[in-house]
Amino acid sequence: MGTWGTGPFDSDLAADFVDELEALTPQKIIDVLGRALQRVTDSGAHVDRGDIIEAVAAAALVASAVPGSGIVIDPDDGPSEPLPELPLSLRRSAVLALHRVLQNEAATAAGWVDSADAAQWRREVRQIMDALTFTLAPEH
Repeated sequence: MGTWGTGPFDSDLAADFVDELEALTPQKIIDVLGRALQRVTDSGAHVDRGDIIEAVAAAALVASAVPGSGIVIDPDDGPSEPLPELPLSLRRSAVLALHRVLQNEAATAAGWVDSADAAQWRREVRQIMDALTFTLAPEH
């Protein structure tokens, strides 16, 4: 698996995940995003690195679909078509999944040669989680 940066779409696995969304019906897109998030929240003591990468990409897509979240996906990284309207439950699932990702320090640090890259990746994951948490606040 190739990784070329610390962003949520900067790996072959994340790019493949986004490609999987192409040409799906709106409901199937919602289902794929939900399953990616659920695999992380339902995992046992060990969270698979591939599942982490897909969950972070899914959470970034969910956050980007929320007006005012501040999360913007580069058109070269995201799906070619706009995402359908996503249910609020996906935001909650994304926050839970990202919380689990950040708690699983061993899996999130694995694969990074440079500790600065690992730290930057964690900051980006926190930024996505913070944006989703903010949009779930009662006044929103």
